Amino acid sequence: MLKRLLRGIFSVIGLILGYFISEILLTIPQVDNLTYISTTITRVLFIIIISFIFGLIFYIISPIIYKGISNLIEYIEKSMQKMSITEIIYGTFGAVIALILMTFIAKPINDINIIGPILLILLNVLAAIIGAEIMIKKKEDITALLVNMKKPVIKEKKVKEVIKESIKGIPKVLDTSVIIDGRIFDICETGFVEGPLVIPNFVLDELRHISDSSDSLKRNRGRRGLDILNKIQKELAIETQIVEDDFPKIAEVDAKLLKLAQKMEGKVITNDYNLNKVAEFQGVPVLNINELSNAIKPVVLPGEEMTIDIVKDGKESSQGVAYLEDGTMIVVEGGRKYIGQTTSVIVTSVLQTAAGRMIFAKPKDN
Repeated sequence: MLKRLLRGIFSVIGLILGYFISEILLTIPQVDNLTYISTTITRVLFIIIISFIFGLIFYIISPIIYKGISNLIEYIEKSMQKMSITEIIYGTFGAVIALILMTFIAKPINDINIIGPILLILLNVLAAIIGAEIMIKKKEDITALLVNMKKPVIKEKKVKEVIKESIKGIPKVLDTSVIIDGRIFDICETGFVEGPLVIPNFVLDELRHISDSSDSLKRNRGRRGLDILNKIQKELAIETQIVEDDFPKIAEVDAKLLKLAQKMEGKVITNDYNLNKVAEFQGVPVLNINELSNAIKPVVLPGEEMTIDIVKDGKESSQGVAYLEDGTMIVVEGGRKYIGQTTSVIVTSVLQTAAGRMIFAKPKDN
């Protein structure tokens, strides 16, 4: 139906174009002086024939024109999908500026007979394309220029105030695991984490359910979490916020946490490995306390000497196992005979994994 309608429209356009061309032809002296079109009837017939020919030509080529327009629209749609909103805005702005300039520059071209208007249309299209391309390619430079123009307003503030505002504006959303773990209190006490700390109401509900559990271990963990929250509020100067926002359509607490962090444009503080991975996938920033703990452990290099207490045997028959104060396990080859003794060892290698770090060593006297 649409093709038939467009075919009819193109035919009408062809008829109109044929009419104007026939009128132009009749203004040419060589054509006007021809004897077979000297009368009014023949002139009308000439106009009708020329109009009909152009209408027929447009009717025949209308499928080709329709296909060409469809391909052009499809190409524009695909190009628009690849472009960002910023590029589209800059491109549109560039095209508009180019068209405004062309109205002044190309005004004399419009006065040229016959080909003037056609040439003007082509020049306008070309100018719009060039203007859009230039603006898209130079968008970063233009953005930087606009930002630099606003800098004097920012300079009026002190550097400390700007830094303070930027840090204060990033909420840290606590999950259940990190509250129960308790190390968040010590980290906040040192001043490495600055507020506001956000405690969602649904996390508090989960802690209450855990603290009311019939399982004594779970009950103790839940109560420990509530105690940690009370300590943070009472003993630390850090800002804490209890947020009532809930997402009834989302069942899981972890999913609610990520949704809340996205809504507040904040970060999630967690110990949960799986939550960490899901957050990374969804583009939510995460502060993982276990990763922080691994990062601040003392660096041990192969060849270093250390004194340790070997406390038990390892998986292999001759191995002994010791632990550093931070919980790092040391596997000592040939250390079984030193169990219960303090001995000097030399580090042979260090294995770093996502779960933590393991040191391999051998007795110094070997």
